[in-house]
Amino acid sequence: METLVYGDHEVGIEAGELVSYRFEKTEIIHQKGSPGWRNSDAEMFPVIGPTAEAGYRVQVPKGNAIQDQHGLLRELVYSLISKNETSAVYSKEYKAGNLIKNSKFPEKSTMQWLIWPYTFSFEKRFELNSEGLTITFTVAGDKDMPYMIGYHPAFRLTGSAPILKANDQVISLDEVMQAGSRALEVPQASEFLLKDEKEVVIKTEGFGTFMLWTEVPNMICIEPVSYYPYAKTQGQLHDGFQYLEGKAVTFKVVIKPS
Repeated sequence: METLVYGDHEVGIEAGELVSYRFEKTEIIHQKGSPGWRNSDAEMFPVIGPTAEAGYRVQVPKGNAIQDQHGLLRELVYSLISKNETSAVYSKEYKAGNLIKNSKFPEKSTMQWLIWPYTFSFEKRFELNSEGLTITFTVAGDKDMPYMIGYHPAFRLTGSAPILKANDQVISLDEVMQAGSRALEVPQASEFLLKDEKEVVIKTEGFGTFMLWTEVPNMICIEPVSYYPYAKTQGQLHDGFQYLEGKAVTFKVVIKPS
């Protein structure tokens, strides 16, 4: 595990996954093995949302696109590119047409192999300073490649009534749980407040929307996304695509505990 330290901030990263963030010795990230979710963070790319009802096929301008929920990026392995006391950079690469084994098969999916007809690279950069942790995602790939992007971090909850707030809208944990697997949409928002044992502000650039998801009271996933995939049927998932214009694009998430 790689560790980043700056003053009262300490971050733990395993194979590119944010598994710990302690501020003033208080853990704010959901821990693996605790009820709720088997991970602590993940990226959703190049699609967001479920694909099963559409036969795992996603409409794109060229080639064959077979994707399971939230895309195939999560099936690829991060390589550590660089590391120092306060920063670390990881990267994933994919070559157009490569078959990727689906870890959900056969228990949670009928699709054994995933494929995408475009080449891309995906960089995840962690930078820790006195205010908090900045996570920058840089996407490069074939010109006109369609994509959606989302970040899926899970935050630890210890209180019975955490405050969840965005755009002056206060959201209860019950509302999130009632939304179920669809996740609760928080549209047109770039900043989110979570107040529990600590106060955590999540600021984003490039995403524009949040999804909230949990099935248990001890964690909450606060997910910045470029597209909320449950507004339409799965057969219309392609309506949420953006397209690469031949140069790299960046998205940022800043986690600021206090």
